[in-house]
Amino acid sequence: MAKLLDSDALSVFCEGMAMMIAAGITTDEAVSLLADNTEQGSFKAVCDDLYRELIEGRPLAEAMRNTGCFPDYALNMVSVGEESGRLENVLNALAAYYSEENRLFAKLRSAMSYPAGLLAVMTAVLIFTVLVILPVFVNVYNSVSGDFMASGFAYVNLFMGIGYAALGLTAVAMVVAFACSMMSRGQGRVKLIRAMEKIPLSRDAMYQMALARFTAVLATYVSAGVNNDRAMESAITMTDHPQLKAAAERTFAKMVDQENPKSLPQAIYETALFDSVHARMMLVGGRSGTTEDVLQGLSGEFFDEAVVRIDGLLDSIEPALAALLTIAVGATLIAVMLPLIGIMASIG
Repeated sequence: MAKLLDSDALSVFCEGMAMMIAAGITTDEAVSLLADNTEQGSFKAVCDDLYRELIEGRPLAEAMRNTGCFPDYALNMVSVGEESGRLENVLNALAAYYSEENRLFAKLRSAMSYPAGLLAVMTAVLIFTVLVILPVFVNVYNSVSGDFMASGFAYVNLFMGIGYAALGLTAVAMVVAFACSMMSRGQGRVKLIRAMEKIPLSRDAMYQMALARFTAVLATYVSAGVNNDRAMESAITMTDHPQLKAAAERTFAKMVDQENPKSLPQAIYETALFDSVHARMMLVGGRSGTTEDVLQGLSGEFFDEAVVRIDGLLDSIEPALAALLTIAVGATLIAVMLPLIGIMASIG
């Protein structure tokens, strides 16, 4: 299976293609120029493969799909751009999107990598504490008291419980931190995004990002003069977020209702596909004939809001992991002291 280009390479590719298409250069020549101005590596290999596809007469979106190196969102948007005659605009939007995505993934790696290393060290310390130090305390206690008294036994049991709990919590946090750090690269990005869509803390932010992408597709179709019903139907097929897709399908059902069909703005308002403020903006745009302008503005607004939410989530990761480390260290120190208290109680 071909390896997907990372977000940075995708941003460079889209921006370069948009600039050359704006200058009147054909897509195959543009890809050839990108390859010629790139050092040997995966990006150049992808451009070479893409050029071979293009000179055989395939459209850009199909050629990109055949290489297996581009994510579905980029393929769908380029396909929309070619179909609507707005390829340059779509490529510019994709360049901005993947540039921001690259920044967010880099921030995620930074937020996870250092705490993951500390968690790995702490896990090793806790393993040594639980598997080596605990038996020593138990042996000392046996030699002092001869047998477990009820109070002393409770202290040792509590020590064992705290020690194993701290070890388990730290080990799980370490695995999650390393997994997120590794998945933020290459092929793992898609799986990480799917996982974040299901986690309560990140679910809203990922829904907002999916909404921004959906609105961008819808705006591109509407701006190209495509019928609103068909534009909505096409945008739904390109949406992979389950909750958003279900909401969009309810909106589309109102638009094509045989007895009482609704306009795009009315359907969005009645199904609450957008929040109330933005839905009202759609109604105003529909009445004034500026639906496409409103959709384009909302697409950017939704994207900016999603970025702010994800940034806030990432900013909270490092402090949360640091707090977890502090708790684990404190629990370990307390656990180590508890058997001593039990021994002293037995001696006293």
